[in-house]
Amino acid sequence: MSARFEPPFIQDNPSGWGPNTIPAQFRDMPYQPFSKSDRLGKVSDWTGATYQDRRYMTKYQSQYGAGGTQYAYYHEEDETSFQLVDTARATKPMYGRGRGFRGRGGFRGRWNNAFNNRQAATTNLQTLTKAQKIKERDRQRQVRKWQKQQAGRQNYHRAAPIKSRDASVMVKSDWLVVEEMDFPRLGKLSLPSVNEPEDLLQCGSLEYYDKLFDRVNVKNEKPLQRIDRIFHTVTTTDDPVIRKLVKTETTANVFVTDAILATLMCASRSAYSWDIVVQKIGGKVFLDKRDNTEFDLLTVSETSAEPPQEEGSNLNSPRNLALEATFVNHNFSQQVLKSDGEKYKFDMDNPFVDADEEGEVASVAYRYRKWNLGNDLVLVCRCELDAVQQGSNNEMQFVNLKALNEWDSRHSGGVDWRQKLDTQRGAVLANELKNNACKLAKWTVQSILAGADNLKFGYVTRYSVKDSSRHIILGTQQFKPIEFGQQINLNMDNAWGIVRCVLDIIMQQQDGKYLIVKDPNKPILRLYDIPDNTFESEDDSEESEEDTDAIDTPLRA
Repeated sequence: MSARFEPPFIQDNPSGWGPNTIPAQFRDMPYQPFSKSDRLGKVSDWTGATYQDRRYMTKYQSQYGAGGTQYAYYHEEDETSFQLVDTARATKPMYGRGRGFRGRGGFRGRWNNAFNNRQAATTNLQTLTKAQKIKERDRQRQVRKWQKQQAGRQNYHRAAPIKSRDASVMVKSDWLVVEEMDFPRLGKLSLPSVNEPEDLLQCGSLEYYDKLFDRVNVKNEKPLQRIDRIFHTVTTTDDPVIRKLVKTETTANVFVTDAILATLMCASRSAYSWDIVVQKIGGKVFLDKRDNTEFDLLTVSETSAEPPQEEGSNLNSPRNLALEATFVNHNFSQQVLKSDGEKYKFDMDNPFVDADEEGEVASVAYRYRKWNLGNDLVLVCRCELDAVQQGSNNEMQFVNLKALNEWDSRHSGGVDWRQKLDTQRGAVLANELKNNACKLAKWTVQSILAGADNLKFGYVTRYSVKDSSRHIILGTQQFKPIEFGQQINLNMDNAWGIVRCVLDIIMQQQDGKYLIVKDPNKPILRLYDIPDNTFESEDDSEESEEDTDAIDTPLRA
């Protein structure tokens, strides 16, 4: 049986050739002329610059000239639907104004090439004297110098996108969010009614500050020595004195250390993630840090516009810079003391010194102080002091010693300490305040809480930019903590307001374990309700081997 032939439907067009009507599915579609000899292959080109080589520019172009104009996207059509509302005048960049770059011979920056070329053409026509030739050579050398400077500045401002950071603790799925607090809201809080604290106990002994270090400057620098002393960083609930105070101070219901309290007070300045464990037992609140975490490490360039983003074992990775800064801070705070002289002793000995512990303990004193925050909140805080010095009237002044460290001026504001520290110390400090706003605010808060009379900064830089193990002290600077706090726009009423706000929320919850976490990439604090056994399983397995020294091991100078 032969196959059946179905003749197709043919339209009759008596007045011409081709179909009479357009098929329904193609009726509203624009017609794009094409040639059968055109190359097929390019599916899409969103950038319009797939082939940079001129030989391949026309590889997929149509023989019909404009080719893909029917389906081309025109950016201007979208632009017409927008209207400019901001009528402020655009500020011209510095190089466009001709300020600072106007040299002899009509030079106004390397962008004015046409003018320069015209000038060069006219100068070639005339014969120059020897003096004029020397002047012209100097001018051209100056021009090249400016061009090099400008090129360097241009490249410097191409900032790398900030990578998303990891949280300080892995948030589990069974943790419940109790409260979210964003920084703009925290910044508006204020608690102006906090009175002066009451001293409960004072422990430890302090060495005297060596005033010879006040004379250190860039020309008379001193190498930073490695001083092997033990620094105790014991958390709140492991402190034997606080355990006694819980029983004796019946009105107190919040217990904390100055490092934890300062972190909470300066939360709105922080960029990196951190966390604080909150334990509420029988109506009393204990704020703790987790053991063997990076809580006690000092951040570096945390609030910089371009924070360090190197990874792994690179000496400029955020973790390695933090270890270096902590190491520098510990060594500086002990090197500037008179270690062989007399000590200023308080009534009680250092509560963390263990008889079996090998090594010398750092010069430190602890003051246990009590504040009344209102709303039935009475807070006890362990504060630290580093040293003591004699004032102008032979009175005893308590001092806190902190080291600011320079790691690489090219990546931290471009202020070279060796060049600027003696002549422009204000510029150096302003740059540090910009790059390390959170760290400096925390140091100031800790000094105010401890009642220190002076806060002394040391300027420490690397011996070589590529060596993070050798350092040099370039100078010191002293401030009154409260006055310095006003200079850096630190508002203690707001700091206490943040603490009171967080404690009020915690007091409304039932007894249990909670966690305050700073979001690693957003300006937000979160309060989580976590199971009571969280963070304990790891500790219990090693409890037999651990003692307070194990906590100090990563922070031994």
